[in-house]
Amino acid sequence: MYSTDKSDLLKTLCSIHAPSGNEDNMHFYLMQYITAHSSTWKTIPTIFSGEGFQNSIILIFGNPRTAVYAHIDNIGFTVRYGNQLVKVGGPKTEDGYILTGKDSQGDIECTLRKSEDGELTYEFHREIERGTDLSFKHNWREDEETVQCCYMDNRLGVWSALQLCETLTNGAIVFSCWEEHGGGSVAYLAKFLWKNYAIKKALISDITWATEGVHLGKGVVISMRDSGIPRQQFVREIIELAKESQVPYQLEVESAGGSDGTELQKQPYPIDWCFIGAAEENVHSPDEKVNKKDIEGMVELYSYLLAKL
Repeated sequence: MYSTDKSDLLKTLCSIHAPSGNEDNMHFYLMQYITAHSSTWKTIPTIFSGEGFQNSIILIFGNPRTAVYAHIDNIGFTVRYGNQLVKVGGPKTEDGYILTGKDSQGDIECTLRKSEDGELTYEFHREIERGTDLSFKHNWREDEETVQCCYMDNRLGVWSALQLCETLTNGAIVFSCWEEHGGGSVAYLAKFLWKNYAIKKALISDITWATEGVHLGKGVVISMRDSGIPRQQFVREIIELAKESQVPYQLEVESAGGSDGTELQKQPYPIDWCFIGAAEENVHSPDEKVNKKDIEGMVELYSYLLAKL
């Protein structure tokens, strides 16, 4: 299931520069991918993008009852004044990380510097233009059991959604923006799906963190709550279906962290949601690591849920 060509797609997705608010590159790549591959999918979707959707994309397959949300942005940094940096989202900040980007003077590969008092700056042979955004340098590592790179969160969620597209008969796939920096697109995306398709169920295809209760290689994670609390009747329905599917899974209970589901819950529509995704180590760093068994389980469980919900 997780073959070399599938690995190549995930590797490419992880290499794309798309910090929150600057998702143009990911939008362009996804539209090219969808155009090139959708004719081979079991059901050819209706595509909504462009005017009215900013950099987000909605794919409608058949008669959808459930939507899968996968955010396409990543954490990073923005150049402030001089050599100062400010965060995009919540990236890990260790002195010496390599950052990449581009301004009008050309490509950038600079070094993150962090002072004892926590001030963030960059080291480069020239001044980088104000407002330029920077991402972690792409460094793909893979062995028999794991894959490791920056931006598994959430390029793996996007990758999983693209795998679902190949066989999906009825459902909506939503590629959202801004999630890492507080959200901003889910409100109008949920409104569109509610008003046009009366979709009231959502699965959040995203990546969570490994903890003392959630471990790599032990199954896809179903989050019972984080900073947001989904309706537990719906979560229990998901858990029962997961048991039926016989796909290995783990249950997560956290007080912090959020996702598109957190923003979805704040909308004026009665939409149930549940976060389901693989766990990773080294969260929000250049070294995010995921187990291949969990990647396969994520796609298998989503396929089962979309058929049953």
